[in-house]
Formats: sequence, structure tokens, C-alpha cells
Amino acid sequence: MDTSNNTQTRLLYDRKGAALQLSISVRTLDYIIAAKGLQTRRIGKKVLIPYTSLKAYAAGNHYDAVTSLSDADAVASGDKCA
Repeated sequence: MDTSNNTQTRLLYDRKGAALQLSISVRTLDYIIAAKGLQTRRIGKKVLIPYTSLKAYAAGNHYDAVTSLSDADAVASGDKCA
């Protein structure tokens, strides 16, 4: 995350900017958001991720594989994958 002296840290990042900050793809970020791994804020239709949430996520270890949205939905509903 850019914390150099001559630039100011943004409070909220759009999905593309947040993915860039975490060095992951937007699709992977979407999976993390769907699994409630990151806090989000909405302004109209725009999904924004707070800097503090990105910083906390980046500070942790994440050993579990990121699952697709359909897999996350199945886990949430209690269905077992075949």
C-alpha cells in the first residue's frame, strides 16, 4: 500500500484499486468479498473497500483457497460439493 510521504492514502478503494493494492485479480477480490473476508461500503451501485479493511487483510495469513462464488454459496447453504 502506497504510504510514501508525498502521496495521501485514500480512505476508500474501488474494486480495481483494492485488487491492485493487494496484488490480486479483481475476480479473486470478488471471491474474498463474497466470503465476507473484506468489509465493504456502498455508495449507490459502487462497491468500495475501506483502507483499514485492506490493511487488516494484508496483515493476516490466508491459507484457505479462494473459492468461486458458486462454491461459497454452497458452503453457506450447507450443501456438500460432489
